Amino acid sequence: MAANRDLAAQLLAAADLWIFVTTAARYADAVPWDLLREAAERGTSVAIVLDRVPPEVIGEIRSHLAEMLREQGLDEAPIFPIAESRLESGFLPADQTAGIRRWLTGLAGDAQARADVVRQTLQGALESLDQRVAALVAASTEQSEAAQALERSASLAYADGVNHVREGMEDGTLLRGEVLARWQEFVGTGEFFRQVESTVSRLRDRVTSFFKGEPPRDQALGEALQSGAALLISNHAELAASTAARAWRTLPGGEQLLAVSPELAAASPGLDDRIQRLVRDWQGDILDMVREEGQDRRLTARFMAYGVNGLGVVLMLLAFASTAGLALIEVGIAGGTAVAAQKVLEAVFGDQAVRELAQKARERLIERVSELYADELGRYLGAVERVGVSAGQSEALVAAAATVKAAR
Repeated sequence: MAANRDLAAQLLAAADLWIFVTTAARYADAVPWDLLREAAERGTSVAIVLDRVPPEVIGEIRSHLAEMLREQGLDEAPIFPIAESRLESGFLPADQTAGIRRWLTGLAGDAQARADVVRQTLQGALESLDQRVAALVAASTEQSEAAQALERSASLAYADGVNHVREGMEDGTLLRGEVLARWQEFVGTGEFFRQVESTVSRLRDRVTSFFKGEPPRDQALGEALQSGAALLISNHAELAASTAARAWRTLPGGEQLLAVSPELAAASPGLDDRIQRLVRDWQGDILDMVREEGQDRRLTARFMAYGVNGLGVVLMLLAFASTAGLALIEVGIAGGTAVAAQKVLEAVFGDQAVRELAQKARERLIERVSELYADELGRYLGAVERVGVSAGQSEALVAAAATVKAAR
């Protein structure tokens, strides 16, 4: 039905003459009069065929219909009443259709009459152009604003997601639980300074771990940090997706877009794998930073005690601590874990270098998370873009109308 109505609207828009067929029982219904009012507004030539009229009330119904047409500005539209009759070989009796047949035959045989019909319809269309363009401009502006609102709400959801990841990195939350346990294994209880200064004891621990089949302690700590970081990023990606979808359901057009693309209500498939790669790549960034910073320190006992991987893991841990530095111990997060990590790194690289490394590590992770979330956001922006709403649509309509008026 919707396709039929769309086709009818296109045909009516292109026609020079509308022959409107209705019945005695339905001629006053709202639906046909919506179309007749449109014809009146556009100045379209109209003829009315009033079908299935009981013979005894033809005059009464015809007069009422003529009055209704006059009220809508269609008083010049001819009316051809057809009495309700018995069909003859499947057709209406010839005398009942004689009026409309004569009128159409006369129109077909009179070039001037046809030209008058076309001119009337064209003139009406041109005179109604300003009003119809104004309605289109208003609708286009509303549509553009709705599209922008959808894009803004999705963009805000993912911008908040990035901010939440940043806060999760800096508030010390990740320094609890598994990470804290692995950190204590890594440095020992109150003995990490001794380990920093003792290459032999560190090598002994590694050899012992190897023969026991246990992962190196820096590896276990690194895995705990990776898991925590991945979970943080994944949780906020899911939250951003659900927030964007929830916002769309309250905005014009959002519910329809979600119905077409229901996958937008959640993070994209395979996101967890992408997050795992992101964290591993970030760890690679950190190891590169440690190598570069330690170029002139690689032969020192302190650097050798932990190695590139060990120092990289400690830097990862420090990246998840508050930027307040030593003030972190005042809030008691993980018993001063971040402070201990900072001291380990300062013993190798120095105070200023550690601050710069930690800041750079945080920024690099946020850059990667921002890129990932931008890809996720692109799903929503793409859904809006596929609708085909143009920001300059209204201006183009006004310009086109002005061109038509200038050419009259």
